[in-house]
Amino acid sequence: MFKTNQKNIRPAAVAGSFYPADKNILAKELDGYLNNAQKTGRDYRILIVPHAGLVYSGRTAGYGFKQIEDRDFQRVILIGPSHQVYLNEAVTSGADYWETPLGRTAVEKSDFTINDKAFAQEHSLEVELIFLQRILKNFKIIPILINEYTDISDKIIKLMDDNTLLVVSSDLSHYHPYNEAQKLDQKTIESIINRGKEIDACGRAAIEAAMAIAQKMGIKFEKIYAENSGDTSGDKSQVVGYAAIGGYRETSPVEDWQKEALTIARKTLEEYLHNGEKLKFKILNSKLNEKLGAFVTLRKNGQLRGCIGLFEPNLPLYQVIQQMAIAAATEDPRFYPVSYDELKEIKIEISVMTPKKLIDDYHKIELGKHGVVIERGGHSGTFLPQVATETGWNLDEFLGELCSQKAGLPRNCYRDSQTKIYTFEAEVFEE
Repeated sequence: MFKTNQKNIRPAAVAGSFYPADKNILAKELDGYLNNAQKTGRDYRILIVPHAGLVYSGRTAGYGFKQIEDRDFQRVILIGPSHQVYLNEAVTSGADYWETPLGRTAVEKSDFTINDKAFAQEHSLEVELIFLQRILKNFKIIPILINEYTDISDKIIKLMDDNTLLVVSSDLSHYHPYNEAQKLDQKTIESIINRGKEIDACGRAAIEAAMAIAQKMGIKFEKIYAENSGDTSGDKSQVVGYAAIGGYRETSPVEDWQKEALTIARKTLEEYLHNGEKLKFKILNSKLNEKLGAFVTLRKNGQLRGCIGLFEPNLPLYQVIQQMAIAAATEDPRFYPVSYDELKEIKIEISVMTPKKLIDDYHKIELGKHGVVIERGGHSGTFLPQVATETGWNLDEFLGELCSQKAGLPRNCYRDSQTKIYTFEAEVFEE
């Protein structure tokens, strides 16, 4: 007799109270909130949204989730407060799936402590899941509850690829008169945007975690929409505040020469990987004829697929970009060669570099601004400036990984006077 595998499913805890239990009624209500919201046009990587009953905070949450309607996130990290069980660490769910009237969503395993008791009756993440189920198609969740702030930023950042969204669940001030609540909530919103400390919110620890993540990833916050329960219920005597806040990476507009550089890289790879030929180009922007070094980085679904560069060449920049694009696709020893069919899934990033500058003290390195080259005894390794931002490493971690991972030297080689340390800066732009 064969046994069927029983999936571990967390059933909906607040269907019928925080939101309608009927699938069709719920879908219609969610669509109403989403259709009445406007988009800002930003590419948000983090959303802070409220978690009260839909009749109270659904409009605000709708404004937040409206922003990702055209995105295809495959992973959503959900962080919120535990209202039922006090926690002194961040915990996750041990379930295989979470279920709501809209269906089941798979849970991705993570290295946070499992505490299913905390999730059993908790609403803070469930009310976000129903919006996600209505908007996204094929995605998994990593649910996390947190009451006391603990630094989980590095764990989260490691998961924050281009296909991952971070959703933070929190209402703002609780049970103040309408006008007082508006002032308190405005202070909280300004603190989040300006990285301050005046945060009056039930999900304060979750918000602080998001702020730490944003700081390390170079993400800025802005208000999308805000109101309180007095605006939705009409009772302004004691209200709860709600806000939708988005976190986005601020990028400079791509200049004409940068667009031309990206076109050269893309067309070079298409021709070379298809026919083995290297295209010739008529250069339109004089910048591309300057003798400058460059790295070409290839990413597939947000994951590194190849990266090779050349410092201080005796070649015009456009030829360096061509050579490094081909090298990144075919010669990076960490990866098998890129195929022609893969190109449609690959995003190209170019880093145009200033000349290297020898420094006498590694403390002079500014993370996020400086790229670094380590050299000693025939060994060398390079990290681009954006590596520190993407990983969230501190200076010692950054240099330790550069020594060991890239240069094949002892992890603390940067402290050795025999090691040469160079810095450089880079203009980074991508498709």
